[in-house]
Amino acid sequence: MKKEERYQHILDYFQKNVPIAETELVYKNPFQLLVAVILSAQCTDKRINIVTPKLFEVYPDAETLAAAQPEAVFELIRSISYPNNKAKHLVGMATMLLKDFGGKIPGEIDELVKLPGVGRKTANVIASVVYDKPAMAVDTHVFRVSARLGLTVNAKTPLQTEQQLVKHIPENLIPRAHHWLILHGRYTCIARNPLCEKCPLTEFCLYFEKKSKGKTMKIHSISPSKKRKKLTKS
Repeated sequence: MKKEERYQHILDYFQKNVPIAETELVYKNPFQLLVAVILSAQCTDKRINIVTPKLFEVYPDAETLAAAQPEAVFELIRSISYPNNKAKHLVGMATMLLKDFGGKIPGEIDELVKLPGVGRKTANVIASVVYDKPAMAVDTHVFRVSARLGLTVNAKTPLQTEQQLVKHIPENLIPRAHHWLILHGRYTCIARNPLCEKCPLTEFCLYFEKKSKGKTMKIHSISPSKKRKKLTKS
């Protein structure tokens, strides 16, 4: 199957069967989404949704968060991964947001990544969800699922995955495609033992095709050490 055909079949399936695909993070405004996405690095959305209600109650906006001490923020997020660093990032992000952007969350990737704790993935999420821009955020699920399905070939970094995906996915579908791939990876195409027997995409999946023929398919992954390095800019 040609790559173009694979993309068409997979996108057609998602459009027909998952017309609405959104982040599972719970938020009420762009500021809360930015905070939640920063916290979600190397942590589950479920855990973040447990932590953020109290955090948003105490720090509802950039002004209150910028005035906070990282130690106080830490106490509210200590149950998530890397709480010490993330507490510092949040206070720094809110401070810069007020100082350099007048409290308004920027919509451009180049400006978003200037904020502490915001790397390309987080910036793409904000640009896509808040501003509906054709930005493809690549997390571990998108990275893995794209390779398994055959949407990407020999992509060894999130940026390479992003570049290949946006080249073949129509701009108007990119914001939803990001969530399609995440949700598929979270509940069906899971990391260790993908649920191929329950997957509706096996007919178009390169991983399943090779698996059925008894061949192995190497899926590149980001090493734990590299993941730790990316914590400050996720």
